[in-house]
Amino acid sequence: MRFSFLLATAARAFQTARGGGLRSGLSMSAVEKFRADYKSLPYGVESVNLNFDIKSESSTYVTSKLRFVGGGGPLELDGEDLKLVSLRVDGEPVEYELTPDGLKIATPPPAPFELETVVEIDPKANTQLSGLYASSGNLCTQCEAEGFRRITYFYDRPDVMSKYTVRVEADKDAYPVLLSNGNEVGKGVDGDRHWATFEDPFNKPSYLFALVAGDLGHIEDTFTTMSGRQVRLFVWSEHHNVGALDWAMHSLKTSMKWDEDRYGREYDLDVYHIVAVSDFNMGAMENKGLNVFNTACVLAKETTATDGDYERVLGVVAHEYFHNWSGNRVTCRDWFQLTLKEGLTVFRDQHFSEELTSPAAKRIEDIRIIRSSQFTQDASPMSHPIRPESYVAMDNFYTVTVYNKGAEVIRMYRTLLGEGGFRKGMDLYFERHDGEAVTCDDFRAAMADANGKDLTQFEEWYKQAGTPTIKVTERGVKDGAYRLTLTQSNGGKPPLHVPIKAALVAPGGAVAETLFELTDESKTFEFPMAVNGEPYVPSLLRGFSAPVKLSFEPPLSIAELESLAAYDDDAFVKWDSWQQLAARVVLDKYHGAQDAPLPDYLVNAFKATLTNGDEESSLRAYSLDLPDYSTLALELEDLDPTKLCDALKATRLGLATAARAELEACYAAMAPADDTFSLDAAAVGRRRLRNTCLAYLSKLDGGDALCGAHFDAATCMSDSIAPVAQLASKPDSNDRARCLEAFYDKAKKNQEDLVINKWFAIQAMADCDGAIDNVSKLLEHPDFTDTNPNRFRAVVNTFALGNPRHFHSGDGKGYDFIADQICSIDKKNPQVAARLSNAFGSWRRYEPSRRDLMRQALERIKVTAGLSKDTLEIVSRSLV
Repeated sequence: MRFSFLLATAARAFQTARGGGLRSGLSMSAVEKFRADYKSLPYGVESVNLNFDIKSESSTYVTSKLRFVGGGGPLELDGEDLKLVSLRVDGEPVEYELTPDGLKIATPPPAPFELETVVEIDPKANTQLSGLYASSGNLCTQCEAEGFRRITYFYDRPDVMSKYTVRVEADKDAYPVLLSNGNEVGKGVDGDRHWATFEDPFNKPSYLFALVAGDLGHIEDTFTTMSGRQVRLFVWSEHHNVGALDWAMHSLKTSMKWDEDRYGREYDLDVYHIVAVSDFNMGAMENKGLNVFNTACVLAKETTATDGDYERVLGVVAHEYFHNWSGNRVTCRDWFQLTLKEGLTVFRDQHFSEELTSPAAKRIEDIRIIRSSQFTQDASPMSHPIRPESYVAMDNFYTVTVYNKGAEVIRMYRTLLGEGGFRKGMDLYFERHDGEAVTCDDFRAAMADANGKDLTQFEEWYKQAGTPTIKVTERGVKDGAYRLTLTQSNGGKPPLHVPIKAALVAPGGAVAETLFELTDESKTFEFPMAVNGEPYVPSLLRGFSAPVKLSFEPPLSIAELESLAAYDDDAFVKWDSWQQLAARVVLDKYHGAQDAPLPDYLVNAFKATLTNGDEESSLRAYSLDLPDYSTLALELEDLDPTKLCDALKATRLGLATAARAELEACYAAMAPADDTFSLDAAAVGRRRLRNTCLAYLSKLDGGDALCGAHFDAATCMSDSIAPVAQLASKPDSNDRARCLEAFYDKAKKNQEDLVINKWFAIQAMADCDGAIDNVSKLLEHPDFTDTNPNRFRAVVNTFALGNPRHFHSGDGKGYDFIADQICSIDKKNPQVAARLSNAFGSWRRYEPSRRDLMRQALERIKVTAGLSKDTLEIVSRSLV
C-alpha cells in the first residue's frame, strides 16, 4: 500500500521501548501491543466463503462461512461496528459472547468446523473509510491494516492466509459493476438484481480482501506474460474520469514488463483491475488482483496533472503491482514487519521510476523526502525504527520511516551485494517463502545465504531509531595514499553496518571510486590508488549510499564545496554541495545577517547553474532550489520560524536580484518550441527549470505580469499551476484574482475535483497577511467538504505542513485552528486526524513562547471527549 501520495505531509509515528502493558500518558482503553509478544493463533482458517447482499448504500448483509482447522480452545475473533444477525457452528446454534472488540466462543467443537455468521453493516455511515464504505454512490473496501473486522468477524491479522470465494449481489441499475479478488467464475441476473462470484486461487490474508460495487466507466487492454499467458487489464473510475485513465494503463503494462525483466516475476491471475475512487485515506492498496486507488494516484492528463502527478501515478501504479510478489505472494507475519513489504516495494518502485524517468533527478527527489520528512521524524518524539517494537493504533504505523527509510535499507543491501548479488537474494527470498507470512529476519537471511555474506550486524538498521551521524575526523595524503578516518554515532547505540561510496575529486574530475564498509565505531580507510599533489576533496556518501548525516571536522571549506559542485560526477554530491553552500548563507541571515549582501560564491554558483547548458535540466532546477524549511529547521535549536522564513525569503530575493539577467535568459531558453506535450525526461526537465526561474523572477518588479502571461500561455498543468502558486502570495495583484478565478472556473466546469484540490492547496500555503482568516474562509467554500480526505488535506494539512510562517503565527492562532480541526475530524475519520496531529510533533524544537503554545494545543486535543485511539496515541507520545 502506498500510504500517502503527498510525501511532504508524510505521517510521523513513534518510538517506544519494550516494557509494561500500557505506555504512560495513554488511556486505559488504548492497549499497547509489542512485537516480542507475538504468538501464533490456536486455529487456522482453511477457506473463507463470503456472500454480500447489497440492499442499499446504508445496508449490506454479509454471510461468512469460515472453515477452521487445527488447534483447539476458545475461538476469539475480531469485529467492529457489526450488527450480528445470526451465528451457527456446523449448522447448529452455539453459545457465544459479543465483546467490545469482537466475538468469543468459549467452547467450539473440535476442529475442523465451520462457523457461519450473518452481519449487517452500514457503508454510508462509515466515514472512517475503513472496511466497506460508500464513495460517490459506489461501494468499495479498504482493509489494510485492520478494516476487514468491520466487514465480518475474523482473525484480522496478516499471518492468517486463506483461500477466498466471494459472491456479490446487488441492484443491477444502481451497481452495474461487481468486482472482487481473483477470477470471475460465475454471474447471473435475477429480475432487477444481478450477482457475480469470484475465486482467488492463492492464499491471502484478510487485509488483501477487496470488493467494489458501483456505476463505473473503464478502459481495458491485455498483457502477454513472459510464459505466453494473456491477462485482461481494466482501469475503472467514475464515468467523467475515463478520459484520464490512459496513463495509469500505460504505467501498469510498463511495470508488468519491467518486473519480469528485472526480477523474473510474472503475474499469476487471468485479470487485473485498478479502481480509482475519490474517497480514500491512503494513496492506493495492493489487494490481490483488484487494486483500489485514490483518484489522485490514477487520473492524469496534461491539462489536469503536473509532471510530478504523472511521475506519482507511474510510481504508485508500479508500487501496487510490484506488491503482487513483494507483499501478496510473500506477506508479513505481523504488522511489526510492515517494512518487509513496504520498504522493499518502495525501493522497487523507486528503481523502476529511476529507469523510466531520470535516474539522477529521481534519486534526488527521494533523498529530499528522507532529509526533510524522515530526518524530521527521527528528531521528534515520534522517532522509531523501521521495525518498531510496539503500537497502539496500527494505522499510525504507516510512516515515512517504515516506507522511505525502509527503502534506503533495502538499497543498502544492493550497494553491499551488488546488482547480481541482490538479485540472487531476491530470487532465494521468493523461492523460500512463496505463500508464506514471514519476517524481516527471513529477508535478511535470504540475502546473506544467497551471497555467503555475514549480515548479522545489518539487523541494527531494523532495531535502531534516529539518524546516524558519520564524521570525518581525519583526512589527507600520507605515504602516497589518501586516507580518511570515519566515526559513526547514533545516540550511544551499537555500531551499524554502513556502506559509504567514496571517491576523490580534483579539477580533473572524480577518481578512485570505491566502497567503504564502516562496521566499527571508528575506522581509517585508504583509497586504492596512489595520489599526487593535486588538491583532492573526498566525495563521500555518493548516491546517498546510506540514510545518515555526514559531517567533516573541520568542516569543508567554501573552496572545497565549490570544487565538489563544479567537478564531481555524482549527481547527489554535486546537488548536496550547493545545498550546503546555500544553507550556510540562509543560516547566517537567520542568525543576524538579514541585510548582508549575498556572498560572491553563492551568486557565482547560482549563475553557473543557470548558464550550464550541458547539465540535465531537472538537475539544474534542483540545484537552484534552496534547502527547504524542514531541513534547515533541523540545524536550529529554539527555532524562531518567522526568522527562518524571513531568511529564506531574503536569500531568494537576493539571488533573483543578482542573477536577473541569467534567470531571464534561462527562462527564455527553456520556452517550449510548440504546443506538443511530452513526458520524456528532457521535456519535463525544461518545464521544471523554466518554472523554477519563474519562481525567482516573480519576486522582482514585473513579476506579477510575467506570471500572468505565463498562465495565459500555458497548455499543460505544470505551466498553469506554477504562476498561480506564486501569485497566491500577492493578495493585491490583479493577476492573482484573475488567474485564480480562471483556474477554478475551468476545473469546476470540467468536473475536475483534483484540480479544485490544487486550487484550495495553492491558497492554503499562500504566504500573505491574513492567511489564517483566508484558510478559515476556504472551509466555508461550497466545494469544501471534510468527508473527502483529499479535499480536507488540500486545505488543512497543506496549511499546517506547507505554510510554516502562518501555522507558527506568534499569537498561536495557527495552532488553535489546527487543534480545532483535529478535534472535529477525529469524530469522522481518526486516520486523517492522527496524521494531522503530527504537525505538532517537533514542538520542543521551537522557541519558548511557541513551544508553550504548541504544548497547550496538544494537551487540549488530548483531553477531548471521545478522542480516537489513533489520535490519542500520536498526541500522547508527542507530549511524553
